[in-house]
Amino acid sequence: MDCNSKIFVAGSNGLVGSALVRNLRSHGYENLLLPEINELDLTNQQAVANFFGAERPEYVILAAAKVGGIHANNSYPAEFIYLNLMIQNNVIHQAYLHGVKRLLFLGSSCIYPKLCPQPMKEEYLLTGLLEPTNEPYALAKIAGIKMCESYNRQYGTKFIAVMPTNLYGPGDNFHPENSHVLPALIRRFHEAKMQEAPQVVVWGTGTPLRELLYVDDMAAGSIFLLEQPDEAIIPELLSFPRPCFVNLGTGVDVTIRELAETVKRVTGYQGALSFDPTKPDGTPRKLQDVSRMKALGWQAKVPLEEGIGRTYEWYREHVKSEQ
Repeated sequence: MDCNSKIFVAGSNGLVGSALVRNLRSHGYENLLLPEINELDLTNQQAVANFFGAERPEYVILAAAKVGGIHANNSYPAEFIYLNLMIQNNVIHQAYLHGVKRLLFLGSSCIYPKLCPQPMKEEYLLTGLLEPTNEPYALAKIAGIKMCESYNRQYGTKFIAVMPTNLYGPGDNFHPENSHVLPALIRRFHEAKMQEAPQVVVWGTGTPLRELLYVDDMAAGSIFLLEQPDEAIIPELLSFPRPCFVNLGTGVDVTIRELAETVKRVTGYQGALSFDPTKPDGTPRKLQDVSRMKALGWQAKVPLEEGIGRTYEWYREHVKSEQ
């Protein structure tokens, strides 16, 4: 890409999209298409077709998605599969029809089997059963990967994908029921601190392992891939049957207990920490093998505790009315 390339970031206002926009602008990219949801309904096939016909983006980053934690996935499975399939089908197909030079699809590490060998390699996709609590979302993301792969095979497109591990950072969703584990912990410990609550109870046993990636690291890795020349991308990501996607993570994981203890330390909460084993744990472990991304020349930079500190600082700035 050059700095004048017209780049469409679908989902530019979310946790992922806003980080991507920050990174693009920091690298001098200003010709960005960033329609709001009320300006472009990505689930509307004709609206997406009209947008591509009028704007003719050269590059597309597909970060728009319906996302959430265990509770949200369990509560709204139909929304998670329908909305995500509709969004990606419309955007990927129109990118092909309008000759987009390169598309980057943002997936998720939940595409891998529940009992996947660890660390998870890209080749392990579709080798076992998915985690039931987020199966609809995972199936939609798998369909997006296979759609990119299929268009590359049939039409010679250059559609690639990244599978970020659990993301967190400024702009995250801190909803008390529908958020992912880390923002949920940050909110819970912060509120317990402000209310001087005697203890914080965390769902599950505390033993599952999670890998977490600071969202600005995700953005850096994604833009790094878009900026790679064809000679780097074609043999690694566009030569079927090699996977057209790469894992994006740190290659290091922590237990939920260790994560909760870190959040407790960062927030300065002084009470007790306990766990409720009657609540679901989710997938036992989700550690990605990030060797393909490292071989391409990129790796994550922000340590977990530093990233949590930055995220907590952002959260406090945006919840002053609650304090």
